[in-house]
Amino acid sequence: MSILVYVENTDGKFKKSAFEVVSYAKSIADDIQTDVVAISIGNVAEDELAALGRYGASKVLNVNQEQLASFVNQAYASIIAEALKNTDSKLLVLSNSFSGKGLAPRIAAKLQAGLADGALELPHITDDKLTVKKTAFSNKAFATLELSSEIKVIALNPNAYETKDVDGKAIVETFAPSIDQLDLSTVVKEIVRATDKVSLPEAEIVVSAGRGLKGPENWGMIEELADVLGAATACSKPVSDAGWRPHSEHVGQTGIVVSPNLYIAIGISGAIQHLAGVSSSKTIVVINKDPEAPFFKVADYGIVGDAFDIVPKLTQALKAYRGI
Repeated sequence: MSILVYVENTDGKFKKSAFEVVSYAKSIADDIQTDVVAISIGNVAEDELAALGRYGASKVLNVNQEQLASFVNQAYASIIAEALKNTDSKLLVLSNSFSGKGLAPRIAAKLQAGLADGALELPHITDDKLTVKKTAFSNKAFATLELSSEIKVIALNPNAYETKDVDGKAIVETFAPSIDQLDLSTVVKEIVRATDKVSLPEAEIVVSAGRGLKGPENWGMIEELADVLGAATACSKPVSDAGWRPHSEHVGQTGIVVSPNLYIAIGISGAIQHLAGVSSSKTIVVINKDPEAPFFKVADYGIVGDAFDIVPKLTQALKAYRGI
């Protein structure tokens, strides 16, 4: 009985979250003495697929059909469910990404499986039960779930588990499941990417700013700092509502939820709606001239001061440190 892992790709390249879920599944597999089988849907080169073995996959099921080149929730869910049955797997692991949030509950419903979405740690295994720690209430709390169903689904939060190179190589097999045309009644015709910069949900470092920047004309220093750090840029809701930044950068309860290793908040007061979208960040750094700003209560590091003085100096120090 293998553990099945769904690995996402973008334009034929695996996301970092794909390696995270394979590493996560490998750790579970080692505990219960089984192996990891990955399933990839879309046009991915065979050497890319085989490289999943570095993170613990012993086999990769490759589904490469033209009509599945773009993500189709219904069809992908049916294919992954069929692969679970085909491999006699009782556990599915996937990323709790935008796509994963649509797939996980659909697959769980198809297979009458228990679901733990937003998982943060390896599960505790007792007999046929898995106990999983996950985020709850828009990341304002943690919950512990016990999965006792025969089939179980875990959706792992991005950046919640480190990738581990086990120096293996996976066998790649073609998997050609039957596709119900009803699953293709709604298809993606075109994807236009908002930016060619670092993807916000996948970013390990996020530099975010709020109304303290006073206007869109001052965003150059935020982008410069992000470029030095190799980070994604983000903003608070009032900023995107005012049209200073695109809505695709809005982080918070009603925007994008992120969980980077480092979140730098500049000129953001820290309203509860914003904190709900960033509270699972591993390290939070706050720069704000108001010492009473709520964000300082949850920050790991805080700098009280004017962002227009601090950010340029921080950028120059980072450039000097990196020899840029």
